[in-house]
Amino acid sequence: MAARLALALLLAAGLHSCIRYEYEQEFWLEVDGSGRVNVTGRPDLWAAFKGLAVDGDEDALRQRARALFEQSGLRVRRVLVTHRGGRAYLFVGAAFDDVNRLDHTPAFPDLAIALRPQGERLHLQGRWRRPATIADGPRAEDDGAMAVRFHLPSKIYQHENAADGVERGNILAWRQDVAAALRGTELAFGAVMDRRSIFYSTVGLFAGAVALALVLLGVMVWVVRRKGQQAA
Repeated sequence: MAARLALALLLAAGLHSCIRYEYEQEFWLEVDGSGRVNVTGRPDLWAAFKGLAVDGDEDALRQRARALFEQSGLRVRRVLVTHRGGRAYLFVGAAFDDVNRLDHTPAFPDLAIALRPQGERLHLQGRWRRPATIADGPRAEDDGAMAVRFHLPSKIYQHENAADGVERGNILAWRQDVAAALRGTELAFGAVMDRRSIFYSTVGLFAGAVALALVLLGVMVWVVRRKGQQAA
């Protein structure tokens, strides 16, 4: 019975990690608000959610996507058009200095986001929603799911209804059907985390352990030398 339960949990975790989204915004945040973001989605959904012009020319699509992010103050790292299941998907990877400045920029008209300190903790709060100001273009296909995902830099104390809870220690995701997203359904998200980065906390602990080991080694050497001198 226990073996069956373990297998079921393993399969469920595998299914969650294998979800393929038709539109996804994935963020890697640092405690100072900087970070990077990958946005991947079908061109028709880029048009519906970000107002990006789509005309079937993939080279022109990449150029327009790059310009959209650069004029929003992001440093574009990569722009690609890939294909899956006979469909095109536009990918943009970019870096930013302050996640609070992304709110409703040309690259993120569909996103409201804020990262604010609260004592010893950081509060991430926001929502994703199709902008009402974007004019309706050609009808977008409404199958599949979309998501907003975060790789957070520190210990997570709580979150607001993330789809699968805390994944792999520091990942949170919120998702909904593309059909609901196209209707303008809001996807709210939020989390509370430590202001200390996991990486730097780990480095600090390691450095402290090394320092303690060196002190102990020095004490042991001194004791051995002292005993040798006394014996002489």
